[in-house]
Amino acid sequence: MSNDLQTALRGISGILVTPFDAVGDIAPERQKPIVDRAIGAGVDILTANGNTGEFYALTTDEAVAMVRGSANHIAGRVPMVAGVGRGIRDARSLAIASAHAGAAALMIHQPPDPFVAPRGLVDYVTRISDAGDGLPLILYIRNDAIGVNVIAALCALPSVVGVKWATPNPMKLKAAIDASPDDVVWVGGLAETWAPAFYAVGARGFTSGLINVWPAQSVSISQALEAGDYARARRLIAEMQVFEDIRAEEQGGANVSGVKAALKLMGEDCGAARPPSAWPLTDEQTARLTKFLDDNNLL
Repeated sequence: MSNDLQTALRGISGILVTPFDAVGDIAPERQKPIVDRAIGAGVDILTANGNTGEFYALTTDEAVAMVRGSANHIAGRVPMVAGVGRGIRDARSLAIASAHAGAAALMIHQPPDPFVAPRGLVDYVTRISDAGDGLPLILYIRNDAIGVNVIAALCALPSVVGVKWATPNPMKLKAAIDASPDDVVWVGGLAETWAPAFYAVGARGFTSGLINVWPAQSVSISQALEAGDYARARRLIAEMQVFEDIRAEEQGGANVSGVKAALKLMGEDCGAARPPSAWPLTDEQTARLTKFLDDNNLL
């Protein structure tokens, strides 16, 4: 793993939205001002085709177009991570396309398949690695019920350089860190609000959907955590808590909707969130979101 990628993973992993136009088709050009704002604020790494990018709502062709579009907008200014996943053939196709687009690493979405064998996961990751032209791999763990032994086995694969940990279980995270190779970078995958707890057990950096809207706040939180100033980090997180509260509503179904609604209010319409996400936000959610944006001079 290059030092640039390793350093970036220990900072903010911004997860980019996928913009749609008025008829619901992807509109990659609408992502450029979001990318420019995030990089200008100091976001360390940007991810195309993550969950905030509605990965599971996109066709494979759309995901390929978005990783190419994101790469054009980023233009090498920060490392780009490309999300890949779904069926193994789709995942391999996306890995090939992402490598050709200039991705610095691949983020492998944990398969939601109801029949996932531990050894099947190892084979899944290995076959994606083979298609990815040797790119470093980042595991995206959203279900830690697969067990620490399986996570450690995945981390021992030569191409795996990082893990985005997205389960609210810091002690399981600590156990996985202890069981895995020392050179793996562990990233908090539940955004800013969980970052202090994950930092406390050994993770560094965090994923963020807030960077689409207010990247400067994410950067300030990262700086506070890196300085060990947990009190300042908690104060800064409290200032953006309303945003994350809205995104967590409706069983998490407002996650992307909150980001896209905020962007629309800011004059950067990225279209609707596709079903099964909640869209539009309710009047009550919209009122809280508008107040949050106004209070923080984002409108």
